[in-house]
Amino acid sequence: MKVRTIIGALCAAGMVCGTAHAAEQVEVLHWWTSGGEAKAVGVLKTDLDKQGYQWKDYAVAGGGGAAAMTALKTQVISGNPPSAAQIKGPLIQDWAQQDVLVPIDASATDWDKNLPPAIDKIIKYQGKVVGAPFSVHRVNWLWLNKAALDKVGAQPPTTWPEFFALADKLKAAGYVPVAHGGQPWQDLTIWETVVLSQGNDFYKKAIVDLDQKTLTSDQMVGVFDTVRKIETYFDKGYSGRDWNLATSMVIQGKAGMQFMGDWAKGEFANAGKVPGKDYICSPAPGTEKGYTFNVDSFVFFKEKGQSAATPGQLALAKTIMTPDFQEQFSLNKGSIPVRLGVDMSKFDDCAKKSYADEQAAIKVGGYVPSLAHGMAQGDAVAGAITDVVTKFMNSTEDSKAAVQELAKAAKTK
Repeated sequence: MKVRTIIGALCAAGMVCGTAHAAEQVEVLHWWTSGGEAKAVGVLKTDLDKQGYQWKDYAVAGGGGAAAMTALKTQVISGNPPSAAQIKGPLIQDWAQQDVLVPIDASATDWDKNLPPAIDKIIKYQGKVVGAPFSVHRVNWLWLNKAALDKVGAQPPTTWPEFFALADKLKAAGYVPVAHGGQPWQDLTIWETVVLSQGNDFYKKAIVDLDQKTLTSDQMVGVFDTVRKIETYFDKGYSGRDWNLATSMVIQGKAGMQFMGDWAKGEFANAGKVPGKDYICSPAPGTEKGYTFNVDSFVFFKEKGQSAATPGQLALAKTIMTPDFQEQFSLNKGSIPVRLGVDMSKFDDCAKKSYADEQAAIKVGGYVPSLAHGMAQGDAVAGAITDVVTKFMNSTEDSKAAVQELAKAAKTK
């Protein structure tokens, strides 16, 4: 039983009935299982425990959240949903449409004034707040081992020609040029980053609007050509590798670079590495004015058919958006607070750059949702495009053929 209340006999015995919420158990489904992620979610568990609620952890590893979503669907169908679950992007709307979520407006009294407009829109359904956002991850980062960079006498690349020249130098020096994990979402992360390198407007037309002319353009053929060339710098053991193991290759000096969102920074921090000294965070080539965002949120499910949120659910939602929690969570996770105006003085140089770049991107229209991380499209379209990219990256398919398949995938219903 997820939610337990103190029986009335305790009140009769002289205990304060107002503390009944102390026995409420809050079951939380999430996929934060790597070192930095687990440490970050531990902050939330501790904060909730201090308020007298029992945190029941339901962590599902793997697949960039795909396995967790499968587990969630099974629980909801069986009539036994968790109190809260990690969801993001269009999926929040999908779950809300099924009438299985409870609004949390009672905890969200000032959120609209303290969130980027794009995020505030995502967490609302029919005017009601149904999601509590945690933090903002920038996806279009390139992570570089500082010692490797120094050894070959290079700077972080800002263009693709500079990138490939650096990759050649790293390869000649005995490094794996690009650490990668051959999983569909990681493949798509690289692909969408190359799309972003073609310009913010190109990205929005291709990824957000699914514009057929853009998807079938010569410029998109060039995107696939670039991805194909990046592939030549992977090591032979990349297939199926988890993202944090690829990050570890950069941390240990086995590899020179990795394309990955800034949750990777949590792994560097967990290993005691310092930005600027041990590693460098740099926008991927050609994407310095763009910011692909990935925002994790919790949604809250109806408990035993109740239409209102429980005290524990409201406490969890309110805690998530407090400035103190936003700061502590992101310091451990490698992200930046989704709440605007949080003091950034304790954050490292990478986080400060991320925050500054976020604000700049919002102003110039470069703050765009990540497709690879469930922010830009629903499951059907995202899955179809992922299949096209993964097929391309695991075959000898021609770029022009891939573009035609991409255009068809965008029409998926």
